Amino acid sequence: MYTIAIIGYGGMGGYHAKQLLSLPEEFRLAGIYDINPERIAAAEQNGIHGYQTLDELLADPEIRTVLLAVPNNFHKPLSIQAMRAGKNVICEKPVMMNAAELEEVIAVSKETGRQFSVHQNRRWDKDFLIVKTLIENGTIGKPFYIESRVQGSKGIPGDWRCVKEAGGGMLLDWGVHLIDQLMYLVDSPVTEVYAHLLSVKFPGVDDNFKLLMRFENGLSALVEVDTYTFINLPRWHVSGDSGTAQVDDFSCTGRVVRAKTEEMRWEAGIVYTVAGPTRTMAPRPKESLEELPLPELESDARDYYRNFRDADEGKAPLAVTPEQALRVMRVIDAVFESAEKGCSISLHI
Repeated sequence: MYTIAIIGYGGMGGYHAKQLLSLPEEFRLAGIYDINPERIAAAEQNGIHGYQTLDELLADPEIRTVLLAVPNNFHKPLSIQAMRAGKNVICEKPVMMNAAELEEVIAVSKETGRQFSVHQNRRWDKDFLIVKTLIENGTIGKPFYIESRVQGSKGIPGDWRCVKEAGGGMLLDWGVHLIDQLMYLVDSPVTEVYAHLLSVKFPGVDDNFKLLMRFENGLSALVEVDTYTFINLPRWHVSGDSGTAQVDDFSCTGRVVRAKTEEMRWEAGIVYTVAGPTRTMAPRPKESLEELPLPELESDARDYYRNFRDADEGKAPLAVTPEQALRVMRVIDAVFESAEKGCSISLHI
């Protein structure tokens, strides 16, 4: 039985506890620790052991891995402390506040021989796996442009997400997921980023942002996170050289439309449409197109924990590696730089 303990029993700590407890034949949740005694009491009311101090948890020899679900500015010191205590570490995202912090943590991971990973669970999201499958199968041809976004209308919660020093803002909250997905999806270095970070109602942190990314293979991507949008755009819109795929939202409705033949026959003259006279934007003949449903897929976010365990036991390669996380953090550093300077930033990551 693989034993894990959780540090931090807030929203995400509670989520991880439920996930692990749903796999009683595979994982043992040793318990939790939180600096707030009320949260320890809440865990105990849920039948989960509460450690009274951090030192008590780290000294428990039964614990193989510690999962950190604490505000972002505590990720670095707690990761280092846990690994020096002989524990593997699963860290909530964003893995650190910046790339330099992660480089320090990776050095300690190598020094101690402890396994370290960040909980990039969105790689197991069904909507992402649908897009990944469509691209890998060549359903829409060679992709050249991807839009990935999440949108809400309630703003951001009035907690640490509103505090810059705690790693608040949407780039480090949701953006890190969307950037990780794209960099995992596109097998090519990122060569340029241009970002616009907005503070609509929370000065000091970004509650909305727009990011353009360019990859070495020529593909471009638009990443958006909006918290004050009342009419949502598609979760994914992917353009290929022979078709387009759209995933509407996390419920995974959507469709694929693609050309039946590569050759396009143009009309002899101007075409009169509701947009006025045009040739370039005149609609394709319906008989030249076909519409396909999105592929049916199953996914299980708990496979993240299974992979971490299997990698620790030498049975599988680690799915979310520190090196992958470092690439993402270096891009995020460049995104912040772009927004601050108001210009694109060239890189090769």
